[in-house]
Amino acid sequence: MRPDGGDPEPDDYGLPHVDVVVPDDARELERDVVAYHRERRRRRRRARVRRLYRPVTRFGVAIPLIAGALLVALLSGVLMTALGPRPTPRPTSAQLAPRPTASPGRVGGLLPDRRVDVVTAGRAPKRLQDLRPAVIAIVPPGYRCEPIVAELAGRAQEYTVNFWIVADPRPAGPRKPMSLKDLRACAGTAHRGVPQILEDRAGVLAGAYSPAPGTPGPTATGITAVFVKPDGLVTEVLRAPQPGPALTGKVESLRTG
Repeated sequence: MRPDGGDPEPDDYGLPHVDVVVPDDARELERDVVAYHRERRRRRRRARVRRLYRPVTRFGVAIPLIAGALLVALLSGVLMTALGPRPTPRPTSAQLAPRPTASPGRVGGLLPDRRVDVVTAGRAPKRLQDLRPAVIAIVPPGYRCEPIVAELAGRAQEYTVNFWIVADPRPAGPRKPMSLKDLRACAGTAHRGVPQILEDRAGVLAGAYSPAPGTPGPTATGITAVFVKPDGLVTEVLRAPQPGPALTGKVESLRTG
């Protein structure tokens, strides 16, 4: 302490002289006390935050990155399951019927022993008789896509049957054959099932099962549905089919040989 006379008292320990001022009223320390307690509260808050984030930050940014990647993968899987295309039914392992009751290209017989191109994913030649079991929709020239395409696609998926869609390449007066682009657009109207697109440039399927070009009546402007069982036999050919229980039953019957 500094005496009233002026010079500080000598220090026997050689320490530097320190001026200590003791206030006469303790209330003068109130601001310092408030600041001290505010700093203590701030330190406690920081300590609590560090305890909360310690499990996440223990390994740096690795844990947040892994958690984010897992979340993205989970959401992607859910969306693909809900909105993505369903798996395509695999070809049957059943043998072709050894003694059909009709010649190829007729009801009761096998499909013609010819090849077409599968263009749904790339382009690959495929033997017609390997398309089984299946519903084959032959689209006439000038066709305007109708709900029956989506109906057949959904029923084919329900009963694990292939659904193929192919254009009749034969011109019919002013009506032009449906292009692959138009076929893809028509296949895209199916909310269930995956219509697979064929290209039959020789018109083998249309020549065997569809009405001749220029045939009058609604059957010439609607699709022709060919029903093929696992043993390769064509059980029925429907021209301009309509949705309903009868059509559903015909698709369901293709599941068995």
